[in-house]
Amino acid sequence: MKTNNRRSIFRRMFAGILGVTGTAMAANAASNNNDASPQKEVFNVEYDQDVPLFSGSTKFGGMVFVAGKGAHFEGDIKAHTDHVLKELEKELIKAGSSMEKVLKVNVYLADLNDYKQMNEVYKGRFGANPPVRTTVATYGGVPGNSLVEMDCIAIAN
Repeated sequence: MKTNNRRSIFRRMFAGILGVTGTAMAANAASNNNDASPQKEVFNVEYDQDVPLFSGSTKFGGMVFVAGKGAHFEGDIKAHTDHVLKELEKELIKAGSSMEKVLKVNVYLADLNDYKQMNEVYKGRFGANPPVRTTVATYGGVPGNSLVEMDCIAIAN
């Protein structure tokens, strides 16, 4: 009985989310080009030998998806966290969003012992209504010897 009730709640919740997202995507598409399918915009494309590898951020259907940002210089976790948050903000602004419109952040730490110090720099950076967040320690470290990497999903302005 409890499982069926829980499934029913999840179904209603996801139907609501899909309805809101679908409505936002349709409105965005209609306002952009009277075409039923929204167009993907990419920003800061990284190349590997003249072949596109990944984008710094992608904008689609009123949403902004920012790729993982790291800090590739010598420094402590606080310096790396500050740098990464500033890089996220730059990408969000380029894509027509802001830190206050971030819905979800993923944080990848090279060492879970840095959690408390990372939080000291992180807190307050997303305004009075912070996004949901997942924080994990990576096995083998963060690419580029960064002590932290973050990616996020936001609403476009």
